[in-house]
Amino acid sequence: MRLAVVDYELCKPKHCNIQCVRFCPIVRAGGEAIKIDEETGKPLISEVVCVGCGICIKKCPFKAISIVNLPEELEKHAVHRYGPNAFKLFGLPVVKRGKVLGLIGPNGVGKSTILKILAGKIKPNLGRVTNPPEWDEIIGFFRGSELQLYFKDLAEGRIRTIYKPQEVGGIPIYLKGSVESILSRVDEKGALKEVVKELGMQDFIDRSISKLSGGELQKLAIAITLLRDVDVYLFDEPSSFLDVKERLRMARVIRELAQRGKTVVVVEHDLAVLDYVSDYVCILYGEPSVYGIVSLPRSARSGINAYLRGFLREENMLIRCEPIIFHLNPTPLKWRPESVLVSWSRLTKELDGFRLEVESGEIHRGEVIGILGPNAIGKTTFVKILAGILKPDSGCIEVRKKVSVSYKPQFISQVQYEGTLREYLEDKIGVSPEESY
Repeated sequence: MRLAVVDYELCKPKHCNIQCVRFCPIVRAGGEAIKIDEETGKPLISEVVCVGCGICIKKCPFKAISIVNLPEELEKHAVHRYGPNAFKLFGLPVVKRGKVLGLIGPNGVGKSTILKILAGKIKPNLGRVTNPPEWDEIIGFFRGSELQLYFKDLAEGRIRTIYKPQEVGGIPIYLKGSVESILSRVDEKGALKEVVKELGMQDFIDRSISKLSGGELQKLAIAITLLRDVDVYLFDEPSSFLDVKERLRMARVIRELAQRGKTVVVVEHDLAVLDYVSDYVCILYGEPSVYGIVSLPRSARSGINAYLRGFLREENMLIRCEPIIFHLNPTPLKWRPESVLVSWSRLTKELDGFRLEVESGEIHRGEVIGILGPNAIGKTTFVKILAGILKPDSGCIEVRKKVSVSYKPQFISQVQYEGTLREYLEDKIGVSPEESY
């Protein structure tokens, strides 16, 4: 089975010579392996006619084309495809009442798609874009598995679901008012005070949503999900923006849902949180934005270890060329003076009633330093002082000559720029992205 995927956001036919069509050997021989869509002006690749030579992949200046060969038996496991030459998902994990299913895998292989299918937001088309199936056929497709009854109940409205989306930054656009007013409106359990206490939201319960930080917006989204009285709870990356302490709070609350007999599915990249919150996990692998495959279910610990090894023993499948190994490098007992890049004396800084005190220290060449602590404790302020964005009230910082500092902020503001991403990067770094490597 051949899979041809075109990233139409990357594809810019007005800025190229349509090399994918011009150099295709099938097209040059009179065939229609690739043709230009009359409405969009962008290429459509026939997976039946394409021979998988890969010339179009190499010739495309925007790297927008991917063509992969997959085993034919995978086709009978196709669950959903977004469109012609679009991402395709194979397989679907089985959900169980009173259990927490964890989904683990790289970005772009279908984790969020699975949540949206289970939530009823996406109707699975079984890979058929032009002739999508009706619910009876979808239910029959999963005959013999627990998903047959799940989709039957979902189609007939006998189960209710709630989906906590991955992105929380857009919440202030759609919701207005204070945190308490919003939570009061969605509270179907009468458990507002309990949820606020469990998630540690007391300090900002009266604050306007437009004034919330990323972590506070994440807590709000989780609280809204928890307060709905439904059968299936679906969480997409609930630990984003939360510090270690808050992640444990969140994980405990999710565990309690399963203990009350609810069905819970969690997409999570933090392996420690995933291990804590999940009863069993499914690994997703494939090629990002091209296709994704769902593995067999495993216990949380076994699944995480298999993901780190990059080898699924039961499926006899290598999902990564090399295992992920955590190396512990011993810190030198004594650094050489010439290795010091930045040093600082005891520092203090006051901002809006908050006072930060920093003991003296050094940063050495080749050293990676982690700053650990709860939110609003001064980590960002300290980094901004080191980057020269903020000046300390007392103390001094010494930076060696010819040492430049680059700072990546916590929150990304909307960029107002007329031009392409390539042009923007060239303006910022002074050279083209390729030349910067």
